[in-house]
Amino acid sequence: MSEESPETLEIIYQDQWLVAVNKPSGLLVHRSMIDRNETRFALQIVRNQVGQHVYPLHRLDKPTSGVLVFALSPEVARLAGKQFEEGLVEKTYLAVVRGYAPESGVIDHPLKEELDKMTDRKARQDKLAQEAVTVYERLATVELPLAIERYPTSRYSLVRAWPKTGRKHQIRRHMKHIAHPIIGDAKHGKGVHNRYFAKHFSAGRLLLACTELELTHPFTRERLLLTASLDSVFSDLMTRFGWNRSFHRKGE
Repeated sequence: MSEESPETLEIIYQDQWLVAVNKPSGLLVHRSMIDRNETRFALQIVRNQVGQHVYPLHRLDKPTSGVLVFALSPEVARLAGKQFEEGLVEKTYLAVVRGYAPESGVIDHPLKEELDKMTDRKARQDKLAQEAVTVYERLATVELPLAIERYPTSRYSLVRAWPKTGRKHQIRRHMKHIAHPIIGDAKHGKGVHNRYFAKHFSAGRLLLACTELELTHPFTRERLLLTASLDSVFSDLMTRFGWNRSFHRKGE
């Protein structure tokens, strides 16, 4: 009886200092009290895959897919981690949102830290809202002949977003703030739309993906652009809605 092959993730970049993977939706980065029953973690999978300890440089929510970067030593983690702390890393996200979002904009809306009852029991409950800024642009729209809410049709937009600060659930909370919540967002979105996408489009995941991450390599000092492809659920929607050519950068 043969043993099952160990789980692996798509490696999008690797050298002697860093490894970056395309994290699937539904996978935790590391063990957390929030999901005590979860047994799969990106950190563990990547560690086993490359055969050495790895150190996550940033977080990516469990339901969000895309670029996830690990350092291969504590020293690299310290050097590269400073860039994340100082806002020198540019992250690019794609999202499908409800309604026709504005063509572009800057959401400058402070956010109070979202505390978890279990993991943040000792955290201060009276902390002031922190600065939070997200730049976004609308790439494409679609109108479906479906009366999901009170309107005879249902409209959606494909949005590209660049968070300029790193607050928890920032893009999700900011898109809700401008009344265009992300499809599949159980906490900040609209359940009726989430359920429709899950049932009719087999899209039961949060439709938010970190497609690009750009940082300065901590040792070579070259600017490094890491790119993650969309999974089949997200890419099938792009095809269905005729959006395949909409999310490439200008000039590509």
